[in-house]
Amino acid sequence: MHPPRPPEARETLLRELAGHAAPSEGGGETFTIEAPFTGEALGEVRRNTAEDVRRAARRAREAQRKWREVSIRERSKILLRFHDLVLDRQNEALDLIQLETGKARRHALEEVLDTAIVSRYYARTAKEFLRTKRRRSAFPIITSTVEHRHPKGVCGFIAPWNYPLDLAATDAVPALIAGNAALVKPDERTPFTALWAAKIMREAGVPADLVQIVVGSGSELGTAIIEASDFVTFTGSTKTGRIVARKAAERLTGFSLELGGKNAMIVCADADVGRAVIGAERAAFSGSGQLCVAAERIYVHSSIYDEFAARLVERIGEMRLDANLDFAADMGSLASEAQLRRVEEHIEDAVSKGAKVLAGGKRRPDIGPYFFEPTILENTSEGMALFREETFGPVAALFRFESEDDAIKLANDSDFGLNFSVWTRDAGRGRLIASRLEAGMVGVNDAYASAWSATDSPMGGFKDSGVGRRHGSEGILKYTEAQNVSTQRVEVPVGDAERYAKFATAALKIMRRLPRGR
Repeated sequence: MHPPRPPEARETLLRELAGHAAPSEGGGETFTIEAPFTGEALGEVRRNTAEDVRRAARRAREAQRKWREVSIRERSKILLRFHDLVLDRQNEALDLIQLETGKARRHALEEVLDTAIVSRYYARTAKEFLRTKRRRSAFPIITSTVEHRHPKGVCGFIAPWNYPLDLAATDAVPALIAGNAALVKPDERTPFTALWAAKIMREAGVPADLVQIVVGSGSELGTAIIEASDFVTFTGSTKTGRIVARKAAERLTGFSLELGGKNAMIVCADADVGRAVIGAERAAFSGSGQLCVAAERIYVHSSIYDEFAARLVERIGEMRLDANLDFAADMGSLASEAQLRRVEEHIEDAVSKGAKVLAGGKRRPDIGPYFFEPTILENTSEGMALFREETFGPVAALFRFESEDDAIKLANDSDFGLNFSVWTRDAGRGRLIASRLEAGMVGVNDAYASAWSATDSPMGGFKDSGVGRRHGSEGILKYTEAQNVSTQRVEVPVGDAERYAKFATAALKIMRRLPRGR
């Protein structure tokens, strides 16, 4: 592990990265990226237009025609080199993530590790997922059937600001290994990290034009990306996700959406309180609460509620907030003034209607312009904005429950269902409770890391939390077109309806007696 890069080295890297955005006709105007730690300018990037997106897509499509002919084995080797470079050059990535998002370095590290994990996983499993497979036909002796998987072509990615490396790179990796090109639009607040990922991919051997980074707002570029893509992956708010879905549906373009969450944590009566308190800190305050899988609702059995609340408040009081590029901080900054105002408005609204602040609740301008204390509330109720809306900040509300059935009912009483967790000493019962929760991802005695990093299992949301899945077989096959090729071996008497009826009936009766007959 190396120390953070000196400022002059970072400035050189930022200037280099800015030059790797998709070219703009006539040079294009530039805009300034803000550093949340200080509120000062981090650097400038060229703003792309809708026409730039279309040209970038054409370049990507041309590169994809050659890339699809590269063997899966060779594609996988290239993405394994990307895995190695991400780990070897992680300090560049950590600096960029912190500077663009304001998150603590320990939380930025999660992005680096997950990018490596996903790259390794698909590099090692893609051949099996994508190979041509024999499939049973209605009459196996008479016909043979195989399933091919073909790349879709150009896949569009509209990535969010809160995980600028992870969600720009790890969704694109399986698409690339499947033989596609990637047209990536990072959030306009965090373009440098995505540009760095594309640079590292090229160093690993990904063809130069295969990954195109376009920079600008979603309102300006989103439609052009959808129109230029053969599949669209979006991570962001449910409101915007609905817009993406409608526009993609108009073109009959496939899509995958990971959207909002109002995630619940259930602490059972037999839970290890100390372990659950540590878990609650991570669940609620990683990334300053600005992650889709953060816990904003914490349900605690009444028999341990007072102990849990007291110990959580004590632990929060010991958390270190810092703007340095090192591992000392427990939590970083919010990403912008807009995020800060949303957090404040939710807390002010709740307190005005009877909620009580147990910990935190204040800005910390002494550290940086968008720092806000980790906050715990109780006595929140229906009618408060934060009761059902996603706050997306370092705020969690505590609730008591009397029975596990009550806890499950309360947790499921939400339009969202992305990531829940259950805390109990009885892992078997924890898994049973988890199976009754309406969420696409549930951790037992873990906030989110174990389920998120289980890349062999699909991850996504129920209800308003999304459509489609990342990870596992679904995370790569969605970027492919399935093709059924069936060959007739024996002539069937289809011209004579009566003979055909007797033949088909006899064949099906024989099939019924076979162990694997259908």
